[in-house]
Amino acid sequence: MHRHARPLILLAACLATPSVGVSADQTADAHALRASGFAERGDIRHLPAALKRRLIRLARRPHSYPPLTVFAEAPKPSRLFGYYLLATHGFEPNVFTTTIPGINDGTAPTATGPNHDRPSLAAVRMVVEPKPGLPTDPNDPGAFIDIFTDISGLLVINNESGWYEGWMIHDLVMPPIADPRTDGSGAQFGTMTTEDAAALAALGSGQNLPGRIFTKDGQAVHFPHEGDLFPDRQTNVVPVQLSMGAYNCLQQADCHSYWEFNQYTDWVFPQYELPFTGGFANEFSEGKLAFLSSVVPGSGPSGTGPQGPGPTGGNDPKVVGDDPNNPRDPDRLLDTSRDDPDRPMVNNPEHKEKRLRFIPSGLAEEILRDVYVRVKSFEPAITDTKQRLFDAYAKEVARVDENKDGILSAIEVDLEDESDGGQSNERLFIPATRFNRFAVTREINDGLLAPRFAPSQRAWVLNGALHLVSPPVNASIPQDDDNR
Repeated sequence: MHRHARPLILLAACLATPSVGVSADQTADAHALRASGFAERGDIRHLPAALKRRLIRLARRPHSYPPLTVFAEAPKPSRLFGYYLLATHGFEPNVFTTTIPGINDGTAPTATGPNHDRPSLAAVRMVVEPKPGLPTDPNDPGAFIDIFTDISGLLVINNESGWYEGWMIHDLVMPPIADPRTDGSGAQFGTMTTEDAAALAALGSGQNLPGRIFTKDGQAVHFPHEGDLFPDRQTNVVPVQLSMGAYNCLQQADCHSYWEFNQYTDWVFPQYELPFTGGFANEFSEGKLAFLSSVVPGSGPSGTGPQGPGPTGGNDPKVVGDDPNNPRDPDRLLDTSRDDPDRPMVNNPEHKEKRLRFIPSGLAEEILRDVYVRVKSFEPAITDTKQRLFDAYAKEVARVDENKDGILSAIEVDLEDESDGGQSNERLFIPATRFNRFAVTREINDGLLAPRFAPSQRAWVLNGALHLVSPPVNASIPQDDDNR
């Protein structure tokens, strides 16, 4: 048999054989889909079988648009190296996914349940752009990566200021053991001390050994589960959550999102927002919900900006706030060139955005190491998690903040430069291949950049785990017309 025959046979069966309960109209749709050549589209043809089946299933359902077409952004095809398959399973049911008697019974569904209550499903594709002069290894934080999200079965949000948001999730990993910094200021970046390691190894059942996913109780990893019950029974891992942007859905309850992942977007919300989201601990009973946000950027409650300590880290809103004469634009980070065919201009670093509210993802992980892992080498006398978080945020930002304003600019953390005593800034960015989970949340404009009710799952509507593809496969059609 030809080496491609078996996948084609499976594909034909998938297209031709309706599942139990599929109507005659849906069967006709499947034949139409096969005739349309969707499964043989250049960006679909070579995909792994499980991902291809999911995309075919999404395309067979009611939709305003089929799954997104992946266009190459270089002369060579984009290469798929990973994907996520999402569903409404694997986390605590909530009012957006489930009817809960006494809470939302007798009301129309707000997220899942459209099109005769079909289960909500999604696929997320990650491809690396083989741009000339850029890394093609997706493990390299300097690679340029496209991320495509296709969802079937989320209702259009009609009320004010509502949206869905995608999140790539990296779970905190136990670092290697190393000598502390020579100046006595704690552990080196990305490491823990011998004393830290001993204390954590003695916790629980001994889960917390170097290289393993960290757990707050030292027990075996407990990812979000349908049997969880906030706040008493929750996951014991510590997530770093990277936004994929906000989006709404379409008339047929399908949603489609495109995201560019690179050193300019591999940034996460300021971690000091977590204690004010409503999912960190007891914010509601304390009246602390949305008590602090990062609208005026700074290094948080323990920060020391130009005006001294304060809720915004001592920064003046008139200086670093959003100015209508010079509106904040987080995308104003990329270099320009006279050779750029899209918009040729001489590069001007002074005009790049310097009022960013985010920090690089790898620095966020370093902050969380201080809070949870470095129990002996970082503020051992302070046990309050919130205070440790505020202090760690201010300390780690200050290590790379050249002008000491509590805000990190793209120039200060440029991937090709160094910081904190000559260390490569590559350490500040988590590669796409290390984000082991993906979630979609039901958001609302609460002024926070952190996920709604984070780090709990009470606003989740979809979730799934990473599947890496090695070697990567061609996953695009020839080239788009934008050179960014």
